[in-house]
Amino acid sequence: MIDGQSIVGMAVDERARLGLFLGMQYPAEINGVTNAEFIRAAINARRPDDDQIPIMDFLQQLDDTMAQLKMPEDMADRYLNQGFSGGEKKRNEILQLMMIHPHWALLDEIDSGLDIDALRIVADGVNSMRGADFSSLIITHYERLLDYITPDVVHVMKDGRIIESGGPELAHTLEKTGYEHLKAGDGND
Repeated sequence: MIDGQSIVGMAVDERARLGLFLGMQYPAEINGVTNAEFIRAAINARRPDDDQIPIMDFLQQLDDTMAQLKMPEDMADRYLNQGFSGGEKKRNEILQLMMIHPHWALLDEIDSGLDIDALRIVADGVNSMRGADFSSLIITHYERLLDYITPDVVHVMKDGRIIESGGPELAHTLEKTGYEHLKAGDGND
C-alpha cells in the first residue's frame, strides 16, 4: 500500500509515478538510452506536461549529484549501465535515486560487490536523502552497510514474512550470533 492505495497489479511506471523507487541488486543494461536521457525522462514522467524540468537546470543538478557521488562526467553520456562495473552500477542507482527524489525507495542489496570506498559513497548518497519526505527499505545480508547507514528499524525476513524486528542492535547481534537461533524450532531450514 502507498498512501492507502494498493500497488499490487500496478504497472512499474504507475508505481514510480506514486513515488516508489526500486534500486536493484543487478541493474539492467539498456543499450541506446544514455544515463542522462533515462534520468531526465524519469523525472519528467512524475511532473505535469507543462512543468518539465528545464534542460539547463537538469544538467546542473546532474553534474552536482555526479560530483557528490564521485562519478566521472562521461557516465552521463554512456548507455544505461552498459559495460559498467558492479560499483558503477550501484553508484548509478543512487544517482537515479538522488535525482528523481522519490518518497519511498526499495534498495535491494545496494552493497553487494562494492569495495569500501564505493560503499561509503553509496551510503553517503542514501543518507543525503534522509528526511521527513523519504523512507527506504534496504535489503542487505551483511552488517557492513549498517556501519554507514544507521537504520531506524531492522527486520529479519524468512519465506516472505517478518520473523523478528528490533533496532540497530538487532543487526549487530545477528552479525555475532548468526540466524540459527531464529531457525530453531520453526521446522524449516
